[in-house]
Amino acid sequence: MGPDPAVAAVRVAVRRALTGLPPGALVLAACSGGADSLALAGALAFEAPRAGLHAGAVTVDHGLQEGSADRAAQLVRLLADLGLDPAGSIAVTVGTEGGPENAAREARYAALDQAAARWNAAAVMLGHTRDDQAETVLLGLARGSGARSLAGMPPAFTRPEGEVRYLRPLLGVDRGTARKACLAMGLEPWDDPHNLDPGFARVRVRREALPALEKALGPGVAEALARTARMLRDDAEALDGLAQRALADAEADGEADGEGGAGGGTDGQGGADGSDGAGAAGGGDGGDGRTGEGGGLRVEVLEGLPRAVRTRVLRMAAVAAGSPPGTLAAVHVEEVDRLVTDWRGQRHVDLPGGVRAFRRCGRLLFGPA
Repeated sequence: MGPDPAVAAVRVAVRRALTGLPPGALVLAACSGGADSLALAGALAFEAPRAGLHAGAVTVDHGLQEGSADRAAQLVRLLADLGLDPAGSIAVTVGTEGGPENAAREARYAALDQAAARWNAAAVMLGHTRDDQAETVLLGLARGSGARSLAGMPPAFTRPEGEVRYLRPLLGVDRGTARKACLAMGLEPWDDPHNLDPGFARVRVRREALPALEKALGPGVAEALARTARMLRDDAEALDGLAQRALADAEADGEADGEGGAGGGTDGQGGADGSDGAGAAGGGDGGDGRTGEGGGLRVEVLEGLPRAVRTRVLRMAAVAAGSPPGTLAAVHVEEVDRLVTDWRGQRHVDLPGGVRAFRRCGRLLFGPA
């Protein structure tokens, strides 16, 4: 007799995600103790040895609730009992930048990066399910964030801040199946009270918006949203590839278009990588001689790009200059785009993370405000 159907579904998803990892590599499950990540940890403990891999787990103690340290210690013991080795917890301090959800997410990923580096893990698995994907798509739609946001969460990614490969095996598994699998494996999940707090936008989407859509449109809304995300991701990845090449073209040396003179500088400062130092802080209202012709992005190249590609180029440049991708919104990118397409002598555009975009001497520059 085979395993419970829910357990089988989760194991198959994990097995597929393990394909291609180097033999003998360590894979970590990021586990909060909730049903989704606990089912993921149980499936990884089963599948990894059969794939010739080692399995471990890590939990992050955000310190936001009383008794969180004790819960983390209990969870580590449970993960170790599953055969996950190493198994450990990392306590973090959650800041305030970008709101509580963004701050907690950034602290969590920094801790996971740290754990993966310490244990030399080849990948870290996250327990996001199809329902999480549907919520992400709805949140992106409400914010008007564009196709990349509507493409939802990718099944695999590497953060710009590090080299850790993250995998999301359960994006094709619904939350109910993950919970059933957890219980069928004899694992008792912990339900985070924050998941019931209507002060969080995602909780309102989960408990109010999606049920209302299901009531109005019929069942299957979450599955349809996740399917839409998969299709849009293909489009977004193709456009991102074009944008990467366009970014390289815009960064290449070329003759400035001269709306403010050649600038007089030759130090090549002012690039999209945020290395422009004092030159960027001077604003975009005049050529002070600190920005050379080789710096920044060439406006003449940007002007010739389709808007879908150009805005991606501008976003990439802003993120490379230090603007946090989690708080850099479409409205910010649109204002930067006006420096290219609707230039009327604007001084600059201030972006999240203390980054400023401005135009000078035929170049679009990003630097510290």
